[in-house]
Amino acid sequence: MSQMPRQAALPTCPSCAEPVDAGDRFCGACGYDLSAAPSRPDDHPTLTMNGSAHPASAHPASARPAPAQPTTHGTGTAGTVGNAGAVGASGAMGPSGAVGSPGPVGSSGAEATGANGTAVPGTGIPVPGTGVPGTGVPGTGASAGVPGAPLPPPAAPAAPALAAPPAPVAGVRFDRPSEPDEYALQAPDPRVAAEAAAVAETAKVCVACRAGRVDDDGYCENCGHAQPRERDHMEAESGPIAAVSDRGLRHHRNEDSFGLGCAALPDGSPALVAIVCDGVSSATRPDDASLAAARTASESLLAALPQGAHPQQAMHEAIVAASHAVNALADEPATAREQAPHQNAPACTLVGSVVTAGLLVVGWVGDSRAYWVPADRSSPPARLTEDDSWAAQMVAAGLMSEAEAYADERAHAITGWLGADAYELEPHTASFKPDRPGVVVVCTDGLWNYAEAAEEMAEVLPPDAADRPLHSARVLVGHALDGGGHDNVTVALVPFPAPVQGAGSA
Repeated sequence: MSQMPRQAALPTCPSCAEPVDAGDRFCGACGYDLSAAPSRPDDHPTLTMNGSAHPASAHPASARPAPAQPTTHGTGTAGTVGNAGAVGASGAMGPSGAVGSPGPVGSSGAEATGANGTAVPGTGIPVPGTGVPGTGVPGTGASAGVPGAPLPPPAAPAAPALAAPPAPVAGVRFDRPSEPDEYALQAPDPRVAAEAAAVAETAKVCVACRAGRVDDDGYCENCGHAQPRERDHMEAESGPIAAVSDRGLRHHRNEDSFGLGCAALPDGSPALVAIVCDGVSSATRPDDASLAAARTASESLLAALPQGAHPQQAMHEAIVAASHAVNALADEPATAREQAPHQNAPACTLVGSVVTAGLLVVGWVGDSRAYWVPADRSSPPARLTEDDSWAAQMVAAGLMSEAEAYADERAHAITGWLGADAYELEPHTASFKPDRPGVVVVCTDGLWNYAEAAEEMAEVLPPDAADRPLHSARVLVGHALDGGGHDNVTVALVPFPAPVQGAGSA
């Protein structure tokens, strides 16, 4: 009967020769690192016998035992290593020089014998001159090609040859690559570097030290100086008109605002619009009131004029719309009213100008003013508005002279304004037809307090104001700051290229 092939012997530890399993990484007896064991040199080929490795005489490195192929034929013939070929079914040697198929196992179940000897019973180890029992592997003699030659004693396993250090400690590996003492830093992410560069470009520089970066709270990180807010100083141009607004030297914020714009009338001629508003400091949120009024009035005019509305009527409607916008600011939640029940409603003044071909229209509520200054200065300048103030009422009633009224501490107490708590809204409008070119100066009391009379305003205004409106507006604001800057300062300049016509008013 046929037999199952014998199991291969377990591998042994190169250090203590104790059997180990195939998947073990360390020897269970001595702790030797099995993964560090070097492979045998190529100049000492081995012949696998029953799963165990034994040294053999020198033969080509390519010679390897072929897989066992059990047969039911007779006893295999012992061959010799050297020029012997593969052992076939009959035991004949092939010409290739490699060990061929194993010899057959006898039908009686006894171990097969070689040609000149027998195997040790029960061991499978051949005696000299015999083949390997049960495998058909040919026996080997002392000299190649001589059958039955005595088998040399098996050599001891070669000691594992390791690289430096020469005396390895059991269980410690010395074949790992050396690691650097320091590791190179990871390269920065280019996306993060780009974002940091973009933030650096957009960062504000301190206006005081010119070196520190301005933090989100509005203070310099270097010197701690509080930075001006966006509305502390504003400049704008729209076509041939320009405006400048500044916080001044005494106020903690700028409560003025302005609006500029250019529109095309139905006949295609241009219309220039300028609105200036001054927040009432004694009211709540005066800065919000002036901003809402200036924005609403300018937008109303720029929308109505292209539709064919008369400039004076459009100015009146713009003032009413601005009043509604300021009144809406008083609609606060009930909780805000409870926390500050004595606060009044936001309020501001307004003055505006519309310049078309041959027509000049002004409108106002409060004490902000508009001046007319001829370009050639050959004719006298004029003030185009009348103040809604205590001093103006005293002068109009004949109770005080203008000098006496404006010298009184109550002179700038206004009697008309935009706001929910105003006594009555009375928009003032007037239209003029100048007979020569000039400039309309639209300003708050922060400017005209330092150039109250029309002649004084004309002296301060540069002669080339019609050609350089932004520069001239800066000059006027600088004049107020040089005079003390006690209030916010805002001025808009509107050139008037008038045809030769008569003047009138309404």
